[in-house]
Order: sequence, then structure tokens, then C-alpha cells
Amino acid sequence: MCGIVGLFLKDKKLEPELGSMLTDMLVTMTDRGPDSAGIAIYGSDTDNKAKMTVQSDTPDEDFTGLDKAIKAATGTSVSISRKDTHAILEMDADAASAVRESLRETHPSIRVMSTGDTIEIYKEVGLPKDVAARFEVSKMSGTHGIGHTRMATESAVTTMGAHPFSTGADQCLVHNGSLSNHNSLRRKLRRDGVHIETENDTEVGAAYLTWKMQQGSSLGEALESSLDDLDGFFTFVVGTKDGFGVVRDPIACKPAVMAETDQYVAFGSEYRALVNLPGIEEARVWEPEPATVYFWKH
Repeated sequence: MCGIVGLFLKDKKLEPELGSMLTDMLVTMTDRGPDSAGIAIYGSDTDNKAKMTVQSDTPDEDFTGLDKAIKAATGTSVSISRKDTHAILEMDADAASAVRESLRETHPSIRVMSTGDTIEIYKEVGLPKDVAARFEVSKMSGTHGIGHTRMATESAVTTMGAHPFSTGADQCLVHNGSLSNHNSLRRKLRRDGVHIETENDTEVGAAYLTWKMQQGSSLGEALESSLDDLDGFFTFVVGTKDGFGVVRDPIACKPAVMAETDQYVAFGSEYRALVNLPGIEEARVWEPEPATVYFWKH
């Protein structure tokens, strides 16, 4: 099953409400995926600073003194803002790679959820309402975001198996469906140097798009290519630093609905995820066509 929601704001006045609206949409999709949930928020951009969202199953142990450990290992000053099992590390942009490598070597129990200028990803096992409450998602502001409620079918119910998946700076993806060629594609991408951590087919989809964009494709072009290179049935909702994209496979057997007003573009696996959005009664509402890329950019 699984449930997807997404919200791309055109009206800056709505940005303080992004987390609240996404939370309501996500919780509405609970019965499509009650085992885990996650959300990606694109917030403010700080010049020459990078964000890294990290997670730990033992946060009291791992996050205490982490800034000092990173400073000792890399010479980089890092600020830490903790949210339950997650934390946001902020550092100079040119130090992000060194910090990530330091974490891999000195704190292997810390997992990196996302990196970039604006993206923050929070995900955990549990009901969507509980996951959202743990991270106070309803209080978050931003320009756009996507969320996912998971019903695991192809891999274990774990934090790392939850969506969204991020395999490139400020990129993330959520997925409803099943990819049949993810194992062969995973091997190919790893040979080409793309970092993939889990056995989840969705992470392969995210890594594929990252790989295509590293080769020079735009997000829209990468989504077009996915229609030829990915086998199976899928609905993808993808986020980038300044954009929001949707694509369905040529059969399009997974449910999807979109709505657009002068204030926002919204996506939901079902229309009921959208019913509480402001001005929804005047929105243009449609089902995205099969094998068609939809993309909006700030």
C-alpha cells in the first residue's frame, strides 16, 4: 500500500504553516502505511552553511559531545540541534564531506538521513501521528516538503527502511509501488560509485535519479529516463532544493491525485489527504497521467 503526500508552496505567507499542513496530510494516510513514517522539509537557506540530518538509536550516548568529537577529528566547528532520535548538524559547506567521513569512522551507529543546504529529513518506526509528534513537525516552516507512510512489503520495518530516501544533496524521494529490477540496478549504481545503504527498492530509485543528475540531467530529464530504465510499477514524488516533481509508471495502477491553486501544488495518494488544505474547494484537481512528468520550481 503506502501513502504519499507532498506540498509545494507558491505563497510565502503559507511557509510558517508547511509543517502543520503536511502533518495533517500525512496522518490522514495512516491506514495506507501504519508501520513507519517520514517527512522531508525544505527550509531556509543559510549562505555558505550546510545541514546534515543524522539519526541514532542511542542518541543520548551518540549526540553528547558530538560537536567536540567532530572538531577534534576534522577541525570543523559544528552546531547541533537535537530532535528526539535525530539531530541537525550545521557546518561550513566545504566541510560537509569531511564531517560525514568522520562520522562513518568514529560514530558508526549514527546514520545520515540527508545532507544539503535546506533539506531536513525525519523518519522512524511507528504510526505517522506519533512520528510527527516526536519531531514536532507541525511547528516546522519551509517552502515545500514531502511525506510517506509505509506498509513494508519488500524489506524490514526499520528506521533506515522508512521513506524519504536521500542519496544526493538536497534530493529526496518517496515511492508507492515495487521495482522489479532494483537488485541489478543497485549493483550497477554501486559500481559507478553511488552510495546505497539499504536493500529497499525505493533507495535504488532515489539513487538512480541522483546518478542521472550527476551526469548532467535535470530532475525532469531524470524522471523521464526513469520511465525507460526502471521496471515495475511506481509513483514517485521527488524533492530538490528548489523543486518538486511527480511521475507515475506507464500502467499507473497506484492511486494518486493532485491539486493546484495560486497558493500551492499538493499531492496525495488519495483525495482525502488534501481536503483540509486552504482553498481546496476552488483548486484544479486531477489525476496525474501515466508516464508523464510533472515538475514545479521556485
